[in-house]
Amino acid sequence: MVVTDHVFPSLDVERAVLRAAGAELVVLQATSDAELLDAAAEADALLVCYAPVTRRVIERLTRCRVIARYGIGVDNVDVSAATERGIVVTNVPDYCVDEVSDHALGMLLACARKLAWLDRRVRAGRWDARDAAPMHRLRGRVLGLIGFGKIPRCLAAKARALGLELLAFDPYVSADEMLAHGVRKATFDELLARADYVSVHAPLVPETRGLIGEAALRAMKPTAYLINTSRGPIVSLGAVARALREGWIAGAALDVLETEPPADADALRGLETLLLTPHVAFYSEESVEELQRKAAESVVRVLTGETPRYPVNAVPMRPEAP
Repeated sequence: MVVTDHVFPSLDVERAVLRAAGAELVVLQATSDAELLDAAAEADALLVCYAPVTRRVIERLTRCRVIARYGIGVDNVDVSAATERGIVVTNVPDYCVDEVSDHALGMLLACARKLAWLDRRVRAGRWDARDAAPMHRLRGRVLGLIGFGKIPRCLAAKARALGLELLAFDPYVSADEMLAHGVRKATFDELLARADYVSVHAPLVPETRGLIGEAALRAMKPTAYLINTSRGPIVSLGAVARALREGWIAGAALDVLETEPPADADALRGLETLLLTPHVAFYSEESVEELQRKAAESVVRVLTGETPRYPVNAVPMRPEAP
């Protein structure tokens, strides 16, 4: 089993799970497909974090039966190429639901109460409550959710307890299903126009890449805040920077960026209404252990002829190798 790359303190969890399959673990820290071409060619399975598993890599795999993604999104894996080769792709769609929804809610509260801004003012030697103005009561404000999967549904329940009105845009979820969660279905344009807080929870697919650019930001209220804890390339950082400088929106809170770390950090330092965290919304000790364990369990299930719990593509299962 080849671990293409990882960000974990250790791989003891994987080793314990994979021991049942008699697996040898080969650990890389690949950042390009070129680094994977030879190193992964004879792997029976890949465990993938951020490394690009492109068609070129997949066509070089001679024995691989499963590519298991450490995470929810699979935008760094060419799923079509894997399917053509009969390789199962799996993910872990039910980990870090509480963590990411908590982080998004924390960002919303930080924006609403201007916590980071006020902290910086106090640390700079200024003590004046008038710096908070204007500030508005949270109850009765509108939270717009872009995407309505597991994480935004969890966030909706938490936000509803704070008295927020909830809208969601997701073309694949019915109005009745949203209503069952206390959320009203909206069009993309309606959500942008009405929401006081726009929280992005969509997967990164061709239709969502660059979804939040200048046009979307101009359509938001000048008093609104943008929050992104999903995928960086959904939001144009350049457009957000311009929106903040020119006052199209009141502020933004981003946990993920198009390029991580940001290519021009100096350009962001002057944006006082921009709150940034380093792609950490997924993290807790518990969520990381769950992620490692479930990804490794998917590998074992495929290699022993069982159906994985979280298949991304439809590939006929092969019997366990003798």
